[in-house]
Amino acid sequence: MAGIHITDIEAAINHWRAKNPSPDGVTLPRELRALAEVYALMVFHKQDLADEFTLPREAAEAFQDWYATTPDTPCIAICSTSQGDESCKGCGRTFEEVQLWTEMSAGEKRAVWRRITLEGTSWRFNKYAERAAEDRQQTKAAAEAQTLLPL
Repeated sequence: MAGIHITDIEAAINHWRAKNPSPDGVTLPRELRALAEVYALMVFHKQDLADEFTLPREAAEAFQDWYATTPDTPCIAICSTSQGDESCKGCGRTFEEVQLWTEMSAGEKRAVWRRITLEGTSWRFNKYAERAAEDRQQTKAAAEAQTLLPL
């Protein structure tokens, strides 16, 4: 079963809360109502995954709208599977996941994203994440050091 994890349903709900908030604080727009129903049933049945192919149409459309805002691939253009590694050091995907990525469903892709995020061992999450944080700190320090010249 290709599944959508409950945390992705939560993210889609939050996406719609920001995109189309309740007009009166009580009434839910149809996209939120559809996702909330799926979420409630998952909680009630103590399930972490919802079958992406049997979601109600409105919930599936609302999920797809959120999914379109997420990065498609975890690739950081440093692929070690082409050099024979079982898992890519850059993104954390297996050789098979890299090869089949374009054929995977949204649920399958999100499952891979979830696994590599939880593992957090690929360069996407450590080596290059640290470098990006350092760059942000340097940029902030440089901006704070600048002073305005009087005109």
